[in-house]
Amino acid sequence: MSQTACNLLDFDRQALTEWLAPHQFSKPQVARLFQAIHQHQYENPQSLHFINRKLREFLIVHAYIGQLAVKKEQLATDGVIKWLFELADGNAIETVYIPEKKRATLCISSQVGCSLNCSFCATARQGFNRNLTTAEIIGQIYTASERIKKFNSHSLPPITNVVFMGMGEPLLNFESVISAANVLLDDWAYGLAHRKVTISTSGVVPAMLQLKQRSPVALAVSLHAPNDELRNLLVPLNKRYPLKDLISVCRHYYTAGKREVTFEYVMLDGINDQNLHVEQLFDLLKDVPAKINLIPFNPFPQAEFKTSPTKRILEFQKQLLAGGIVTTVRRPRGEKIAAACGQLAGEVSSKADRQRHITKTLGKINIIHQSVNY
Repeated sequence: MSQTACNLLDFDRQALTEWLAPHQFSKPQVARLFQAIHQHQYENPQSLHFINRKLREFLIVHAYIGQLAVKKEQLATDGVIKWLFELADGNAIETVYIPEKKRATLCISSQVGCSLNCSFCATARQGFNRNLTTAEIIGQIYTASERIKKFNSHSLPPITNVVFMGMGEPLLNFESVISAANVLLDDWAYGLAHRKVTISTSGVVPAMLQLKQRSPVALAVSLHAPNDELRNLLVPLNKRYPLKDLISVCRHYYTAGKREVTFEYVMLDGINDQNLHVEQLFDLLKDVPAKINLIPFNPFPQAEFKTSPTKRILEFQKQLLAGGIVTTVRRPRGEKIAAACGQLAGEVSSKADRQRHITKTLGKINIIHQSVNY
């Protein structure tokens, strides 16, 4: 293998086709290779005996299949599994598998740490190091799928849904996330339906507009507050993209209102769970095809907040439902192994400057916000 060998998990099928095109390998050959990597999970090019011999010999020299190393694995009593995956540079990320009766969701990370500094999130306390590559994102699904098979005695279902809700802001790692989503949707790879793949964002408006053009995946918006003053405190990105801009995008995100944007709303005792906030949510979302997912706050060390009492969460839900907004309450899973929403921390070293990363990344997004027709 050459020193400049490529990790085959870094390519979606189009990128893999383009990489191999100069060497006269056909699209059917590439498709079969792509299927072998993702559906049959061959661990190295040497094992690909059934593909074209010339292609296999080329791959042995110029490519490899780089898997993530499992640094720690925790199985909760409710079936939730959390992995701490070690990366080549010494950083580590967390990924969570959440099984249910007829499906299973994998919550994956898109960055090492996070640059957004949301006040109720454990990842924010870790700081930010870097974006994950496509290979590191897909590697989470690749390795998790293999590990799940080893828990045969638990009769765990295979992964049916993938959510980009782990460590990091997915839309600040736009190209790698889109490439990974392409792999997840590809029938020659994981073949997930577009509604089974969800990208969550705290409201990176220009990237949301680009996402609408580039991918049919589901969208979840981390809202958490119904007014700018409160959201500025909870989600500092709101100072750059206030609710007026965020809701304008959400209002027409799905054509002809055939689907709803899911708004994630973490319930913080005495902070955002009052009757006034219900009324403000009605005003904010009155003409938006929306579904609200209420999330009981999951504590972490040095957390400044407490979760709203269950009675208050259910009353909040009841009021929203009465006003015509579809509202669900997320059942906490995996809290005892710190695998619940907002608890993922990983191991982040050599933290980069948050603001510089945000500014640099947004500068690369090739959409001018003001020129887009919503």
